[in-house]
Amino acid sequence: MPDSTIHTAAWLINPDVPPIAGGAILVRNGLIEATGTLAELKSRYTAQVVDHHDSAILPGFINAHTHLELTHFSSWRLRTHIDYNPRRFCDWIIQLIKITRGLHAEDFRASLGEGMRKCLESGTTAVGDIVSRYELLPYYHALPMRGRLFFEVLGHDPSRFQERLEEALTSMDGLNGENLQSGLSPHTPYTIGEANLPLIREAAISRGKPLAIHISESQAESDFIYDTSGPLGTELYPFVGWEQYLMPPRHCTSTDLLDRHGLLTSTTLAVHCVHLTLADVQILKQRDVTVCLCPRSNDRLDVGRAPVALFKKLAIPLALGTDSLASNDSLSLWDEMRFTLDQFPEVLSPADVFRMATSGGAAALGFSDSLGTLQVGKRADFQVIAHAGSEDKGLLERVIGQGKVAGVYLGGLSGAE
Repeated sequence: MPDSTIHTAAWLINPDVPPIAGGAILVRNGLIEATGTLAELKSRYTAQVVDHHDSAILPGFINAHTHLELTHFSSWRLRTHIDYNPRRFCDWIIQLIKITRGLHAEDFRASLGEGMRKCLESGTTAVGDIVSRYELLPYYHALPMRGRLFFEVLGHDPSRFQERLEEALTSMDGLNGENLQSGLSPHTPYTIGEANLPLIREAAISRGKPLAIHISESQAESDFIYDTSGPLGTELYPFVGWEQYLMPPRHCTSTDLLDRHGLLTSTTLAVHCVHLTLADVQILKQRDVTVCLCPRSNDRLDVGRAPVALFKKLAIPLALGTDSLASNDSLSLWDEMRFTLDQFPEVLSPADVFRMATSGGAAALGFSDSLGTLQVGKRADFQVIAHAGSEDKGLLERVIGQGKVAGVYLGGLSGAE
């Protein structure tokens, strides 16, 4: 019989079900074979017991949207002497381009590795990562975390865009491990020529790949898509040499534009979604699109708050992401959950944000069958949270508000191993 281990703690906490006092999971061959109380599992199985005492066992978190290759952004700002605080969203984009233009492959490789380490130490065991530098792919294979890698594509010139898309598809074919799945990330509606949108749809459909798209992150985007006004057209486009690709006024929203070209489906992850109209949200509902909220990034860039009450009212599936350290202070979903609860106290509950960081993230990335909850048959990716206390009342609120990660396990093995 294969080696097996029972992990037990004061509490076993899963989304959308009552916590189990004295809960435990039986791990065998990297998967969860049984759950219940410690007494129940010991009566049915002979296995080594690892007792985490007064802690809580939770599913590993799933960061549905990030850019791990940008983890070292703050140090790059200092090193490149482009260390200023942008006043507007467009200024931030231009600063980001200026800084990354002067970097080398090794800079991004080290940044990626540090990003993975920061995720693991804060209880995140799977990510939806945007990959803009395809040469980093070999380094992902050496990392233990699960993830969906969304290969970013953008641009206007049709021939150059086609080349970029082919590079992305070739890189997607290079993913050969069960830990990593692939997808495409059409960057934004304002960084991709409209004539190129059907190419993305065809590529995604033909290969059965999901999409992750930044949608309506800023008012600047809304203005630009509607009538080509604002700093994206007058400042960003000249900065990157796209003046000839300025489009005529569309008199529509980003959501409407993407929907016209068939890019909004049940396998689309819409990221940010701050400046949406009621009609936009209704389209997302009709197309069964999942929204990934990034509240701290939106706050840092001063672009506004997503209409979370409307999302909840229309039962839009929600996930949670940290975005990158180019627009956030940490890659911790604990920090993100706490901030989200503070920002939307009348709309979201601790159970809501916990679901977004676990089963909601798994669904957003297409991993519901293997991640997001501690259930039989799923991968044994979990975190141990110290000093959960003995009281059932207010348990989840207490754990989210005060919890500290004491251990992280991937496939039943400690992340430190």
